This record gives sequence, C-alpha cells and structure tokens, in this order.
Amino acid sequence: MAYRYLAVIPAYNEEATIEQVVRLSQRYADVCVVDDASKDRTGQIVSGIPGVQYIRHERNTHIPTTILDGMRCALKGGYDFCITLDAGMSHDPCSIPKFQAHTDAALVIGYRQKKVSVPFHRRLLSWGGNVLLNFGLNIKKNPGQWTRLKDCTSGYRMYSREAFDFLLQRKMQSRSFDFHLEALAYIHRARMKIAEVPIVYVYSNSSLRWRVLADALTTYVRILFAK
Repeated sequence: MAYRYLAVIPAYNEEATIEQVVRLSQRYADVCVVDDASKDRTGQIVSGIPGVQYIRHERNTHIPTTILDGMRCALKGGYDFCITLDAGMSHDPCSIPKFQAHTDAALVIGYRQKKVSVPFHRRLLSWGGNVLLNFGLNIKKNPGQWTRLKDCTSGYRMYSREAFDFLLQRKMQSRSFDFHLEALAYIHRARMKIAEVPIVYVYSNSSLRWRVLADALTTYVRILFAK
C-alpha cells in the first residue's frame, strides 16, 4: 500500500534554513509550511518553491496552533501520516524514512540518540523532563506495566491519521513546546501504539524562556492529575 505523508514544518523567521529543510523534506513527503507571522523573508522563500502548501499566520500563535493547522491540512488533504520537524535544521529531514518504516504505530518519536553542540543545561532539562513525563504517564499503572520512552519531549515525530484526527478533536490547552507533552499524553492514554527511532539532533538556537518552562510544568501537572 502506498501511504501519503505530509511533512509539517512550523516556521518563524527561518529564512536562513527554510529552503534547505523544505527541499530535503520533499524527497520523502509532501510539505506544508506553517509560517507563524515571520517578519523576515521566510514566506517569500517558501512561495518560490514549487509544490509547497503554505499557511500564513498574521500574528504569532506559537507551536500548538502551527502544528494543529498543519494537521488540519493533512486531514483535509487525505494524508495517512503527518510528520512534524524543525525549520532550523535541528532535525535532519533525511531521517524521515526511519519514521516511515513504522506505519503500524500511531505515533513515532525521534529520540535524540546523538546530540550535537547541545549545552549541558539543555541536556539536563531534557533528561529531567523525560524522567518526569515517564513517571506522569505511568503513575496509574503497576510498575511492571510501565511504558518507558527514551525521549518524551522530542518534537521530531510522525502521527498517523488516526492519531492526528484524534488530537484535533481534543481540547488542547498547551501554549508552547508543551504541546509535545500534551499530545503524547493523549495518545498514550488512548492506548495507541507508540514507537521510537534514533535521530541526530543538532542544536542551533534556543527558544527556551521562563514562560516555556512554566508552560511545561503546568502541562505536566495536568498530566499528573488527569482523571
């Protein structure tokens, strides 16, 4: 069976890398760029690349809305899978075939097996976040039934049509990168199949702010005490 894939690339002021990310992604999937009110030439560059589906936000809405708009595009277009990746080349589009090898999973997470130029404090935050979220996802299970994921916070993912349709019907409360935590929690608790594939993560820039950390903690508490 020939599956249809849509690579969803949220972008905000990514003129330096957006063309490279899009053209590499087009080798393996159709592409939808969700431009979150960029103030540079991101939109102009994307508009000059044939075959790209382009969504423009007139105001900055952050990660949740950009990804959900990409999923709506995938749903409307009849795609079987939606792949989310970074516009700044932190995620190598050439790893997409690794995800495509797991069409039996509702969610495939790219775990950061190799990290390049990642500061120690970011490594520590990722490690701590992974430990905490694994605990939050499994707290209501017996220890012997725990599902242990290698990288709960990675944003390089592939969602099946069942999974992204399911998420689009949920009332998502996340406001920034905590979207990845919330989406994972919904899919995990719906008992959909989750797989992981190794990726190389290249640190390029940081959008980490106190607000982002606060959002993640708020979402984690919701996950921890969800009924």
